[in-house]
Amino acid sequence: MAKGERRGRPRRRATQQRRTFVLVAIAVLAAAVVGYFAYRAQANLPGVQFPDQGNLHIASPETPHEKYNSDPPTSGPHLPYIAPWGLHTRPIVRELQVHNLEDGGVVVQYNCECPDLVAKLKAIVDRYDRQVIVAPYPGMPYKIALTAWTRLDTLDELDEGRITRFIEAYRGIDHHK
Repeated sequence: MAKGERRGRPRRRATQQRRTFVLVAIAVLAAAVVGYFAYRAQANLPGVQFPDQGNLHIASPETPHEKYNSDPPTSGPHLPYIAPWGLHTRPIVRELQVHNLEDGGVVVQYNCECPDLVAKLKAIVDRYDRQVIVAPYPGMPYKIALTAWTRLDTLDELDEGRITRFIEAYRGIDHHK
């Protein structure tokens, strides 16, 4: 082996180590950037998140079950069928609306005698062929409540952009386990 060849090997090894270090550093940086943006995306989701109460099917609304951790409910025990998508003129029992949420639905509910507001909510919901409901919810302390699986947002006045953002964020996400 010639003298020059011995000197070349340590240089090649050092060059390879530098390349490996640079590639690892780039990979770590890329993972950090992806993680940061994933965290920001999750943190910027609309509504308040509630703990998932599962998706137990019950026989009827009268079947004893765990109390919901939000009102209107956002997850938990529910009936084995769903309410039709679209506009409802009567309240939907909580145990029924939860199954719609599990199936990727968003429920927009209101608590007022307000035909103008209902017409505006209907116009928003009519943009979607399925997986959105508008219905009255008497007795809740809010004028408008938006629910999706484990998410709730409440409004005192119509905010079309906020309602649309909520629907777009959660509509179509199936939560069957």
